[in-house]
Amino acid sequence: MEAIEVPVLIVGGGGCGLSASVFLSDQGVDHLLVERHPDTSRIPKAHYLNQRTMEIFRQHGIAEDVLAEAAPLEMFGKVRWQTTLAGDGPMDRRLIHEMDAFGGGELEETYAAVGPVLPAKLPQMWLEPILRRHAEQRNPGRILFHHELTTFSDEGDHVLAELLNVETGETTTVKAQYLIGADGGRFVGPAVGIEMQGPPGLVNTTTAYFSADLSQWWEEGTLITHFLSPEDPDLSSNLIEMGPSWGKTCEQWGLHFAPGPPGRWDAETVIPRIRELLRLPDLEVTVHKVTDWIVHAHLADRYRVGRVLIAGDAAHRQPPAVGLGLNTGIQDAHNLAWKLAAVLGGGAPDSLIDTYEAERRPVGRENVDWAVSAAGHHQVVIDAIGAGHNIPAGRRGQRLEAYFDPSPLGDTVRARALEIFHTHRGGCQSLDMEVGFGYEDGALVPDGTERPARVPMRNVHQPTSRPGHRLPHAWITRDGRRLSTLDLTGTTGFALITGPEGTPWCEAAALVAEKFSVPLVTARIGAAGTGAEYADVDGGWEAVRQITDAGAILVRPDHHVAWRSTEAGEDPEQILAEVFAALLDR
Repeated sequence: MEAIEVPVLIVGGGGCGLSASVFLSDQGVDHLLVERHPDTSRIPKAHYLNQRTMEIFRQHGIAEDVLAEAAPLEMFGKVRWQTTLAGDGPMDRRLIHEMDAFGGGELEETYAAVGPVLPAKLPQMWLEPILRRHAEQRNPGRILFHHELTTFSDEGDHVLAELLNVETGETTTVKAQYLIGADGGRFVGPAVGIEMQGPPGLVNTTTAYFSADLSQWWEEGTLITHFLSPEDPDLSSNLIEMGPSWGKTCEQWGLHFAPGPPGRWDAETVIPRIRELLRLPDLEVTVHKVTDWIVHAHLADRYRVGRVLIAGDAAHRQPPAVGLGLNTGIQDAHNLAWKLAAVLGGGAPDSLIDTYEAERRPVGRENVDWAVSAAGHHQVVIDAIGAGHNIPAGRRGQRLEAYFDPSPLGDTVRARALEIFHTHRGGCQSLDMEVGFGYEDGALVPDGTERPARVPMRNVHQPTSRPGHRLPHAWITRDGRRLSTLDLTGTTGFALITGPEGTPWCEAAALVAEKFSVPLVTARIGAAGTGAEYADVDGGWEAVRQITDAGAILVRPDHHVAWRSTEAGEDPEQILAEVFAALLDR
């Protein structure tokens, strides 16, 4: 193959890399993606797509395809703890506790109020083919699976890379202006000296992916069911639907065993263990894969070295609690794509890309720490009902019997445990972790206001139009068409949102957009009868906008607020010119 010259080379065809490809295509950025494996993931991996990720997919025309295959919210909106899946003993199949989670049940109204789309459940093995299809449709011939990056070097004004066609042995030279390492940290980051900071691997987990008919025993509607054995902590586990059908018709499952040494079982020896854990000695089981994986709490010391950038698991690795891993990676790619487009299109200098690390690394730090905290606290929940590893085998049954005791003392035991279970909202109801993150430094112009206080458990989200934060969602209409405020940017441009008296801002914006050669739309939003192009039909926008009728908010292509003025400006054109000069480092 002849040498290839391309603006961006993406290394890694998982959820983060494929998302980056889609986003770059929509920004009009030519690129090449290479993935060493012949196909997308064959194991489920991450399975929860949070609300912010689904908003991004909606922006880029992916959400409908995802939702067509994903479990609907009513099929996964709970978390459960119970003694066993099956069995006929007095302590078998006893429900310990269940709670609404991730937007399900009574949470749905709250989640629906803050975004145009709800979370979804779709394991990576089903998600990645959708992303690959979209990537290939938008960038034909440039998505190369079974191609491996073997060497690369940063030459100062470009990156020079060598690719190996794993099937044919043919090599190709690629000259790219930027390289994105979305390879899970396998090669790109270490090759440029990026270090993952954090403690050694926390614990080894063994997961069995298998097919079986569990319809007779399965309680549908749960994202994850924790089984807490009355007899042996090593018989505790959690079970997750992995599709492709959902609920009682689910065909494939993921069973996470209690922590233990790697190599405990293989595809044959794990079958008796599955049957033992599920209390189903005659269950027909087909094992697809047994994996051992280390739970990490690592963050890269840098997200950029020269013309090399990293994203996703290459930049941050955390426990699966709260489901932040894949979601954070996709959001990394979303942040980076518009900045690369601005630089490669000549609208901003290379220094704009430095804001990627300035904005996303603090989010990575927070998400790693939050996942570690939530995972550790789940052990507190288990200990509260006497099912932790620290409880001697002979006392586990006694503690759980006390929990189910119908006497007044049992009421007290359950009441105490319920208070501790309620603290788990920080792990499975943390809406503000999904949509409430904001940037303090980066491609934004601060307005001097303090960051709003956040609820400690992150289970309440307070929308804000403060620069650096995600634009608050509200439903608006134009010519009978219902839109979210998040729709105003499209996929490539900035949006200037004003109140009904914001005409001077809008007129100035047209002039400044032409001067800076940036795509920019304007939108005046107001109540019916105010003359605004967009109608705030139910007052939802006025409740969250935090500007007057004469104020203005500038929104970036990634939905984050770049600047705002709560009032009218004395010289709107001069103000906006200074804002864009600061944002684009011009």
